[in-house]
Amino acid sequence: MTETNASQNNDTDKASPLLSLVVPTFNEAGNVALLVEKLEAVLADIAWEVTFVDDNSPDGTADVVKELGTTKPNVHCIKRIGRRGLSSACIEGMASSNAPIVAVMDADLQHDERILPQMLEQIQAGKDLVLGSRFLGGETAEEGLTKFREMGSNVANAIANVVTGTKISDPMTGFFMLKRERFEQVAPKLSDEGFKILLDIIATARNIGKPLDIGEVGFKFRARHDGESKMSPLIAIQFLGLAVSKISGGILPISFVLFAGVGAFGVLVHLVALTIFAQMLGFNFTNSQVAATLVAMTSNYHLNNIFTYADTQLKGRDYWRGLLSFYAVCAIPAIANVSVAAFIFEQNSLFYLAAIAGIIISMVFNYAMTRIFTWRKSL
Repeated sequence: MTETNASQNNDTDKASPLLSLVVPTFNEAGNVALLVEKLEAVLADIAWEVTFVDDNSPDGTADVVKELGTTKPNVHCIKRIGRRGLSSACIEGMASSNAPIVAVMDADLQHDERILPQMLEQIQAGKDLVLGSRFLGGETAEEGLTKFREMGSNVANAIANVVTGTKISDPMTGFFMLKRERFEQVAPKLSDEGFKILLDIIATARNIGKPLDIGEVGFKFRARHDGESKMSPLIAIQFLGLAVSKISGGILPISFVLFAGVGAFGVLVHLVALTIFAQMLGFNFTNSQVAATLVAMTSNYHLNNIFTYADTQLKGRDYWRGLLSFYAVCAIPAIANVSVAAFIFEQNSLFYLAAIAGIIISMVFNYAMTRIFTWRKSL
């Protein structure tokens, strides 16, 4: 369900926006008014609008934006209820615009709005996409990033350049501007999962045979003004999932890559549990396989709930309902898992090979069915 607020502009002579800014938000109530004030200062000679795409923030971010919109006709709010995610928020915001040029930036004031006119100049001069770089021309991100996070960002940038097939200084930035027509070319192929929409746009354009002409403008990455950083291990893991997905040409969805990664870890959990039940507790192979399968299923469910399906993560009673659903969906392949593994073991006595063969049989089935029955998205 989507709730949209867009104040009506009664000045019929006012030019249609040339530039539409999209700002994804979650708990940014303390930042939006100051950001709008700063945008007004640097874009005074440009017809522009800004759309805050808010994932139903509990701090009332959407209410703050809507209040601003009552006196500022170029300030809009898309309030999303029942779904979350930075990439999908950016896609929805850009898709809602009629402006010929769109830009994405964060609400926390770490992105320097003063370079927007320079970015716009490059777009108007012919660039398809211009990114705000934290590392171009001697700029650093030390004010806004810890040394550990800056090191992680450098590693991610190296991976991103391989994925996109380009050599740019900051492919992981969340601050960029592009022609809307180029966005619309790639939009049907973009993933609504994850947090690195720029990487997705660049890689997708390359994959469909329409690589982007990219420009860069350096800026100093500032400290967050208010609120808490959204960076977490989840974002890092989803970035790796996106990288693998794009390397596959988009054939493998991010969620399947993550599901398979959890499944691979589940193999280790399964084998450790199997060893404990068979060699330490003295169970026979079939009973050990049954018990180990149950342990691995429980582990896989918990990790998938955190990482693979973060946007529809189940909590409270729904968590336990989801666990029962996961058990039920996985029951048939689990039976096949045990049966096939037991058969192979009886024929060849290849203990671990038998276990792994049973695990592989159930992975694709589990992925398809749990997306439908366990982590189904709200309509």
